[in-house]
Amino acid sequence: MHAKKLSFPMAAAMFAALVLVLFPVFWIVMTAIKPPTDWNASPAIWVPSHPTLINFRTLFDPDAIREYGVGGVSQSATKAVFGSILASAAATALSVAIGLFSAIGISRYGNGSRATPLIILSGRMFPPAAIAVPFVIIFSNVGLTDSYAGLIAVYVAVTLPFSTWMLKSFVDDLPREIEEAAMIDGRSRLAAHLTVTIPLIRGGIFATTMFIFILNWSEFMFALVLSYSNVNTIPVQLARYVTATAGTLYGVQAALAVLAIVPLVVVGYLIQSHLARGMTFGAIKQ
Repeated sequence: MHAKKLSFPMAAAMFAALVLVLFPVFWIVMTAIKPPTDWNASPAIWVPSHPTLINFRTLFDPDAIREYGVGGVSQSATKAVFGSILASAAATALSVAIGLFSAIGISRYGNGSRATPLIILSGRMFPPAAIAVPFVIIFSNVGLTDSYAGLIAVYVAVTLPFSTWMLKSFVDDLPREIEEAAMIDGRSRLAAHLTVTIPLIRGGIFATTMFIFILNWSEFMFALVLSYSNVNTIPVQLARYVTATAGTLYGVQAALAVLAIVPLVVVGYLIQSHLARGMTFGAIKQ
């Protein structure tokens, strides 16, 4: 069966959509390598004639940009990069671990109640802004505000429905007979899941881990309201690169945005075949 040839209008529409989607990325990259004199140039400079890495240097050396006559950055991005890595990695590991055993429990031992999916997914039915304030109030009372433990706990709570239902779809696809055969050979239920179920769905676990990492890495709302001085992440730091004296540090912001985008592009490429499945939470039944 031959694939249908793409018509010219459809090809033109797809090309226009691609340009529209990729233009912001192009502009961010170009701004990241522009010297401060080109940030607000009129007319706009699309491609800098003298590209520089000064914006990237400024991220870790706040005074580096002073050589261009621009006020130094008040805060290094080192803490933000470390905070994003720590919070995203720890929250992703916990979310996937809890979600994995939740998925196995629901898939293999669930009673078929429709209330279970509703309860698990209820956390995703409200916008982050609606539940951020209650988190702040609760965490203030228990001393978890402005701490990585509190931020990680929120990330786990928010992403757990994703990890549970993504992993459930992979467990559902695995025949029960394989685990039953392992138990007939003398393994316990837990041992059968550890030695049979989990190794056979390791591809799904990897895809889920990458997907959850993307969500945690790019989260902004909770990191903003729960962090003050001790905790910082890349999305929050991007917002802080607006100063009263120097205005918006466009080039420095763009440089940090490039550093934030690179891991997402790599991870997205690795799990591209699983993204559609992750978006539907395993709702497609065979």
